[in-house]
Amino acid sequence: MKRVCIFCGSSSGNREVYTNAATTLAQHIVRRGLGIVYGGSNCGLMAVIANTALEAGGEVIGVIPQSMVFKEIAHTGLTELRIVNSMHERKALMADLSDAFIAMPGGYGTLDEFCEILTWAQLGLHNKPCGVLNVAGYYDKLLSAFDHSLEEGFLKRQNREMVIADSDPEKLIARLLD
Repeated sequence: MKRVCIFCGSSSGNREVYTNAATTLAQHIVRRGLGIVYGGSNCGLMAVIANTALEAGGEVIGVIPQSMVFKEIAHTGLTELRIVNSMHERKALMADLSDAFIAMPGGYGTLDEFCEILTWAQLGLHNKPCGVLNVAGYYDKLLSAFDHSLEEGFLKRQNREMVIADSDPEKLIARLLD
């Protein structure tokens, strides 16, 4: 494993616990000698992830659509910034560059990116580990919705089990590497 893709908010959320978790996650990834792939923004949790990893000497590759370069304020101090034409290209390139995926707290974009990666895994397009950093129970209801989908026959057990969830960044990374 060389790189972990992190999907997270271009906002920081309303509580400091999200920023703290992003900092801790980035530090643990770099300590393990892994690089980070993320959405390329210099805002919110995305900026925290990137800046923390860069300060620790880690590799950080950002992938951002041209239309969002100014809207999200592209991070210009990364190891590498890849500018693509569309969100579809962004997700495909992030997947190609990454060996595992982690969803941190975020909004629609985070959910879209993570769920598309899960769908690709379900379809057998990749077999890379997919994790959720469940900071302060942020993803409890989503994980319950996944369980409900399983109970109602819309998910197979092996597909539900693709989602590795943990509230501790270090434990989540260790589980993804197993």
